[in-house]
Amino acid sequence: MAQTGAELFVRAITRLGIRRIFTLVGDHLNEVLAVAAQEGLDILDMRHESGVTHAADAWARITRQPALSLVTGGPGHTNSLTGIATASLAASPLITVSGARATTVADRQAFQDINQLDMARPVVKWAAQPPSAAQIPFYLGRAYAEANSGRKGPVHLTIPVDLFTGKAETPAAVPMMPADLQPQPSSRDVDRVLALLEAAERPVVIAGSGIWWSGAEAELREFIEHTSLPLYTVTMAKGVVPDSHPLCLGYADPALNQAVQKAFKEADLFLVLGKRIDYRLALGGARLFSPEARFIQVDIHPQELGMNRPLELGICADVKAALRALLDALGSRRWQPRPWLDHLRSLAAEWQERLECAARDTAAPLHPAAFYRELRKALPPEVLYSWDGGDFTHWGRCIMPANGPGRWLRLGPLATIGSGLPNSLALKAACPDQPVVLITGDGSLGFYLAELDTAVRHKLPVVMIVGNDACWGIEKQLQMATVGGDGSVACRLRDTRFDLIMKGFGGDGETVDTLDQVRPAVERAFASGIPYLINVRIRGVRSPFTEWQIAGKARKG
Repeated sequence: MAQTGAELFVRAITRLGIRRIFTLVGDHLNEVLAVAAQEGLDILDMRHESGVTHAADAWARITRQPALSLVTGGPGHTNSLTGIATASLAASPLITVSGARATTVADRQAFQDINQLDMARPVVKWAAQPPSAAQIPFYLGRAYAEANSGRKGPVHLTIPVDLFTGKAETPAAVPMMPADLQPQPSSRDVDRVLALLEAAERPVVIAGSGIWWSGAEAELREFIEHTSLPLYTVTMAKGVVPDSHPLCLGYADPALNQAVQKAFKEADLFLVLGKRIDYRLALGGARLFSPEARFIQVDIHPQELGMNRPLELGICADVKAALRALLDALGSRRWQPRPWLDHLRSLAAEWQERLECAARDTAAPLHPAAFYRELRKALPPEVLYSWDGGDFTHWGRCIMPANGPGRWLRLGPLATIGSGLPNSLALKAACPDQPVVLITGDGSLGFYLAELDTAVRHKLPVVMIVGNDACWGIEKQLQMATVGGDGSVACRLRDTRFDLIMKGFGGDGETVDTLDQVRPAVERAFASGIPYLINVRIRGVRSPFTEWQIAGKARKG
């Protein structure tokens, strides 16, 4: 029996294990969405196509499985590109599908006829357009394999509307999924890593998102416990070993953990696991690392090895397989802690005391550090964080602990401010039984404000905390520090009652002005069972993140 392209599409994604579609309805999608609804797929329809792709990216990151976004063509496609680019730099397996005008009117000045494939290609691993309805299953299978292999990343399909409505008697098969290959390190490299680490006086382990994607949380913890090596985490590795672990010394990011600015300068050997030596690590340069320090890097993507820093040893391997091999080679041996570890702990304690000193400022409006000290007491320990950008959120990233794997979602290397809101909705959809909190600023919230409606419609009770200082805080601080003046050029915003806007969409909320209001507000928010926005009036205070930025600009000047 002949099947429509829409039916083939839905059956193919179901076979691939995809049961949720992130979308915003449009003329090109009506047939395929109708079939998806008939087949019982979960459809999370949103208010902006960029919000759609951000949420699908967040779903892929938190579930470690490919996610599907489906948007209409033309402006729907162009709107989606920011989310696709975000997923690209975050190496997230996002399958992006855009509808399009019918193939019969291509290149004839048809309505919304643009070159969607060439627009997407710079920010995806692979992009294509099926030639017929019958080929839709094959192209979806290929897209899944491309997104989920090697270093993961987004892919794109443009599917014209007449392919969804057209029929096929003999559809192409969905390709078999490739095996989950885990490239192994050589035994010689394993022995060399252990020899280098054992001989080092001041070694450090830096863990990045590769730990999360390979599911190596247990192996990483076991490895540092066998070797007593100090661990710093960053990106999706944040929390894979909890910050409370005695060998985990916090962020590897010097902008958020000033202890590493000294620690990394003094270290003589770095084992970098599943982490690019990128801007977060000062491109491996002398601003953060001693020129004499040696580096071992393990990454599944060979092009990353030695890109920004010469390596003592580069290992192209799956990081879980590499850690397992190191543990097997160690056997029952356990290394004794070095005096170096106590020194690093003292540096970490000094940094925490500096943050605590800032938090003792109880004057009004609220200092962000003082607010987060109260928030830390009020949040449930199992909370999942969706962090947005801005000075307010960066104070929180310095102060709040990461208590477990998969509980700390950031914007990614593109730093797409505003995406914290759609990200938080995906987190709640993926983890409905766990508390989810969005930490954002008044500037960032404005990008996808209408997604408050999405939270209410889909009954996603995210607690949203908005730091409101009525300005673009980081840019104000940068203007004041680098170009002079009072930071008023295009940086001022209104003191908006975002809690009232949330109520207007059907959720609830309140405004917090004093520290004693924080815990009761948070408790009410989580008890409400509906989307709840806490509008926190704060003082604009330069965060450690912005201090690092300003210091870097001064060095370049």
